[in-house]
Amino acid sequence: MQIRELDLKELQTAWEVVSQLRTKIEYKEFEDLVYDMRESNYTMVGIFEKSKLITYAGITISTNLYHKRHLFIHELVTDMHYRSQGYGKMMLEYLSDYAKVGACENIVLSSGLQREEAHTFYEKNEFTKASYVFVKALSSCNTF
Repeated sequence: MQIRELDLKELQTAWEVVSQLRTKIEYKEFEDLVYDMRESNYTMVGIFEKSKLITYAGITISTNLYHKRHLFIHELVTDMHYRSQGYGKMMLEYLSDYAKVGACENIVLSSGLQREEAHTFYEKNEFTKASYVFVKALSSCNTF
């Protein structure tokens, strides 16, 4: 097993797992968005068993007034065939160390309303519900 950053040449590999979470976008949009997010230091991290991507995390380190310097988890998803085997917890432990090395005070994530199983997982891993996220769609193609 190996935990490492993915490079842009591995977008298709990443997509095979990310598409299980981000079901409302197609590969081309994913690719375009990742390239755009690279400007904000979006980093792709994966847990691999041999050459198979098992768990994917898309992260950034940033600073704001509310969370101060923090690691934000944009995506965290384990391939459906490997869930409940400890990979998500392993990734959170890795990201915790990554955040400490990056001088972060917090790890922050947002999770959809209908993802109760994910919420239970986060709470078991010492995350607390700290706020609500409010979204206002500005075009008819943005649905959450």
